[in-house]
Amino acid sequence: MKSATTASATAPGDVTSFSLGLALPLGVVFAIFFVLPLAQLFYLSLHNDTAATVWGLGQYIKFLSDPFSLAVLGSTLLLGAEVTLACLVLGYPIAWLYQRSGSRVQTLIIMIVVLPLLTSVVVRTFAWIVILGRQGIINSVLQSLGLIGTPLRMIYTQGGLIAALAQVQMPLMVLPLITAIGRIDPNLADASASLGAGSWRTFVKVMLPLSMPGIIAGCTLTYAAAITAFITQSLIGGGQMLFMPMYLYQQASTLQNWPFAAAISIIFLFAVLAIVALFSMLGRRARGYGDAR
Repeated sequence: MKSATTASATAPGDVTSFSLGLALPLGVVFAIFFVLPLAQLFYLSLHNDTAATVWGLGQYIKFLSDPFSLAVLGSTLLLGAEVTLACLVLGYPIAWLYQRSGSRVQTLIIMIVVLPLLTSVVVRTFAWIVILGRQGIINSVLQSLGLIGTPLRMIYTQGGLIAALAQVQMPLMVLPLITAIGRIDPNLADASASLGAGSWRTFVKVMLPLSMPGIIAGCTLTYAAAITAFITQSLIGGGQMLFMPMYLYQQASTLQNWPFAAAISIIFLFAVLAIVALFSMLGRRARGYGDAR
């Protein structure tokens, strides 16, 4: 009896229970470097003049009533959707191939996927300028083969910008997909085939719903990174295409209109949060669909 009491007294506690005090350092850092700057931005946006002396909602009214500002916001959100779709279409087969390859091929694939993360985004963007330029690699090859007479205009275009952003953000899509697909039991595909389902039906009805958490995570990360990629948007898009990061920079640095720039930041933040919430809602519905099947 005594030994049992001693054993119970020395037994470790529940390893899944932790004191909330352990999160205090992270909470302090979060409050100082995120909450306070965001609160300052919101405070600054509630002024109608550049001197920040007159209170009001004039900056928000100015943005929401200006067709040009709304067009910039819409083009930015559309750009993120296009880049995310491109990354998903190209990244899903890569993740699928990774999970069905040997260890050597998996090592090669993961190196190719992760390698862009080890390179500066500025270097990668300038590399795309070299590739897409009038005297770039693509135009040089096409002209040498006699397929085109004059160089194609690929830089400073929507298609060129989408291609550059998709390559830059591809790891953010592929890595969550690799994790999600790796958690799917391979026997499920065999079971589906034994019940008469073809490869395409098995993919749509079984594999795709089960990999939805990875799709949602990859889309969220890719979308948020693509619409805020200031350097790539500026260098590849040039001055002919204006998106929210550059619009914000112009208002803050060039025009010194800090209240309006702060309002742009807040509106942009809530627009991105709305898109993320939409991804989360789609993820929940997709999981329910997969469970029902």
